[in-house]
Amino acid sequence: MPAFKNQTASSLLLPLLMSLMAPSIQAALPNGVSAGDVTDQSVVLWARSTSKGSLRFEWSESADFATSANTQTAVESGRVPVKTTVTGLKPATRYYYRAVDASGQAAVGQFRTLGDPHAASGLHFGTGLHFGVSGDIRQELAPYTGIRNADTANLDFFVCLGDCMYAENYSVEGTPTAKTLAQYRARYQSTLTGKLGLNTWKDLRASTAQFALIDDHEVINDFAGGAGKGSDIRFDNTGNYINETRRFKTGLQAFSEYTPIADLTWHSTSDGRDSNKLKLYRSRRFGKMAMMSLIDARTFRDQGLKPVTDLGPSGVGAFLAQSFDPSRTFLGKTQLASLKTDLKAAQEDGITWKFVMIPEPIQNLGVVGAEDRYEGYAAERTELLKFITSEGIRNVVFVTADIHGTLVNNLTYEEIPMGPKIQTGAFEISTGPMAFDQPFGPTVAALGAGFGLLTAEQAAFYDSLPINNDTDDAPNDKDDFIKQLVNGLITQLGYDPVGLAGSGIDARLIQGDYLATHTYGWSEFEIDAASQTLRITTYGVPAYNATRLKADSQSVVKQHPKIVSQFEVRPNSQ
Repeated sequence: MPAFKNQTASSLLLPLLMSLMAPSIQAALPNGVSAGDVTDQSVVLWARSTSKGSLRFEWSESADFATSANTQTAVESGRVPVKTTVTGLKPATRYYYRAVDASGQAAVGQFRTLGDPHAASGLHFGTGLHFGVSGDIRQELAPYTGIRNADTANLDFFVCLGDCMYAENYSVEGTPTAKTLAQYRARYQSTLTGKLGLNTWKDLRASTAQFALIDDHEVINDFAGGAGKGSDIRFDNTGNYINETRRFKTGLQAFSEYTPIADLTWHSTSDGRDSNKLKLYRSRRFGKMAMMSLIDARTFRDQGLKPVTDLGPSGVGAFLAQSFDPSRTFLGKTQLASLKTDLKAAQEDGITWKFVMIPEPIQNLGVVGAEDRYEGYAAERTELLKFITSEGIRNVVFVTADIHGTLVNNLTYEEIPMGPKIQTGAFEISTGPMAFDQPFGPTVAALGAGFGLLTAEQAAFYDSLPINNDTDDAPNDKDDFIKQLVNGLITQLGYDPVGLAGSGIDARLIQGDYLATHTYGWSEFEIDAASQTLRITTYGVPAYNATRLKADSQSVVKQHPKIVSQFEVRPNSQ
């Protein structure tokens, strides 16, 4: 049995760190602290003060800051968040840090630097790799009880997979849609503000290093940053592309301000869509154990196709034919080339697992909603998956969010619409949401009824079922019902049903199923250092909405995450 680590003592130190600080700095910074973009020798530290002046960042290998203490000062301007880049750190080392503002407000956190990316032993003294992911954080659904166990999980890092706040419709500030910088900032602040005695997202950000992606709601729903000027009336015409407009830049400025990332740019290219633009693509290596690429799937994509409204052969066929237009891009040529280069190099260097963090799914989920997923850009999807297959790149795992539920499936591609399905040996897990109303299950049930796929009796039967994350396929709970509905749609198009059974991937289901679509939570990834076995555990709480949160807040506060899905995958060494 793989010896997956489960060490929490160091994370439990965080509540004690404030008591070690001098009385003059006991007041707390309102949004806590965060560390991100970590490497083996550097990190970006983040804090926000409500007092004008400078913030002092201190870091040490000692929890009481008694030894090896270092200090760096960053000037705060306009009471917005402050970031500072710290270099010269030791690889594979736990650091404690704190931020203190001019008025004496303070907050503490911790992070671990990555191990030497070229070391055979991997990460953190050979103990394996251990990280978490989630996404889709609607601010009015705080305090996010689905992640309340993540800050004590002793994670190496945590990834927000996009929609790290919602710019429109889900306001708690009285503004329906964020347009100004102040409005975007207010939404990020609301996700980090305590509610009902809990502040789980702030606690998690302080407990471990962060990485983050953007999806659409960091700016506005379903936008395409690489589309031309005038293609979307919600944006002004200040540039040749949507990613050059004031609205896009305002949304991305707020994202950068509230996320502990270094601000990078792409080099000059012949493509006006990405030349000298903000670079959110990241790649990290964890020795020979794993690598990770973080993808920006919004800034450079072409305008999406029109949604499918006719599920008959003509409507589906027309959409699939348009999706195979080779001139359309999802990632942008430069970013796609970077991803290919990093994946191939990882395989050639003997790295076992390759994680691709991407905000929207690449797995086949059918044509409904596909205009906003990689399926709507099928030519480039095929190009990427064919590259992985033809180059012999093994053990690729796509990790995504956006669809507000957990679904796991192996990945196939086709050369032409409705052509033969070619196995890749790769698979994808969608995860989350941290909190989104409604999650995938009831959303798909409503769509099924709207498209005439469910009778009134079937819809009523679904509503009567309990939430019970079991390992069988009998439709005696809501997830099994949704699984049958999804499989009925995708198998008609020749795609493999949900799950990894029969895929050729050496996987073992332990708890729950490969689908969990009625809960809020996060997913935990663990690689055993000796066997290289990957275990993925998804935790969740029953989904709730703003009405229930207001009417019966204590029932929500009492929720604690439970395992809703858990499986293991052994690496392919052939």
